[in-house]
Amino acid sequence: MSETPLVRPRGLRWEPLTVGIDIGGTKVLAAVVDSFGHVVEVDRRPTLGHDVRLVEDTIVDLVTSFAQRHDVGAVGIGAAGFVDATRTTVMFSPHLDWRNEPLRARVAERVRLPVVVDNDANMMGLAETRFGAGRGHRYVLCVTLGTGIGGALVIDNKVFRGANGMAGEFGHMQVVPDGHRCECGNRGCWEQYASGNRLVREARELIAAGSPMARHLRDLVDGDPERLHGPLITQAARDGDPLSIELLNDVGDWLGVGLAGLTAAFDPSCVIIGGGVSDAGELLLEPVRRAFSRALTGRGHRQEPVIVRAELGPQAGMIGAADMARSAARRSRRGRVRQARRDAAGRRRLFARPD
Repeated sequence: MSETPLVRPRGLRWEPLTVGIDIGGTKVLAAVVDSFGHVVEVDRRPTLGHDVRLVEDTIVDLVTSFAQRHDVGAVGIGAAGFVDATRTTVMFSPHLDWRNEPLRARVAERVRLPVVVDNDANMMGLAETRFGAGRGHRYVLCVTLGTGIGGALVIDNKVFRGANGMAGEFGHMQVVPDGHRCECGNRGCWEQYASGNRLVREARELIAAGSPMARHLRDLVDGDPERLHGPLITQAARDGDPLSIELLNDVGDWLGVGLAGLTAAFDPSCVIIGGGVSDAGELLLEPVRRAFSRALTGRGHRQEPVIVRAELGPQAGMIGAADMARSAARRSRRGRVRQARRDAAGRRRLFARPD
């Protein structure tokens, strides 16, 4: 159960509960969420391999379980990958064997509820804008830092998806011609220089090379670079390890420059940084803001957006998915009301007496 007090945000009205699901490469997180963004109940299941049907079964089992205890009105599903503009089909997912998968139809048929599907970064961006660090801002740019970089642009509480539903793939902007090879197949993508992937890659290389600078990190993993991961580097930076601090500074510099470019394109009033790497807090955000201010076009002659850390943590994807599902529930209710009115009008005409 959520420990967050149920305080009613101004301008929001109470609506039915919805289910939000966040699908990752190793786990499926699910929650029942109210219309104020408060998590009522949460559950977690492992992602059983890459089999599409097993993941679908897990989603259905979670929704069915929640529905036995709560009156839920719709389901939202966030998935890493490309989701089409109609929010029905996962075109491609790097972590699961989804290729043109009609996920909405398959799940809706089994749970008998309205279902909406979208990219997980869009879900996080919507949640942070409505209930988290972006509250009060009309133009919000969200960036999630994990192994790669995801993102979302939210305008007036609506996610901008582009012509094909695939906007926000900021991590695959090319920033270094012929640079590091990216998992997408191209070279020099932004996420190869400003993500957890870069942070861990460089630290492992220094450990393997026997660099004296990496002594502390080497001791943490008993000399095995493959055991090193992002949270260890972040903790080492908090403990004052000079190399770890420097590596976070380097990531922050690249991140700030990239965000300055995105600000030149979209002119947000708020930039939110989330994902696992953001756990470094000001150790990351300070170099980000510094590099951003140096690189921003028109600096000194324009209002700079605030750059803040995401507030909702790992629950953001579930909260955003549930909130997006609530819109689907509203449309479904309106559709049922319109149909009922049409049916009633038809019956009145059928039984009307002739003049």
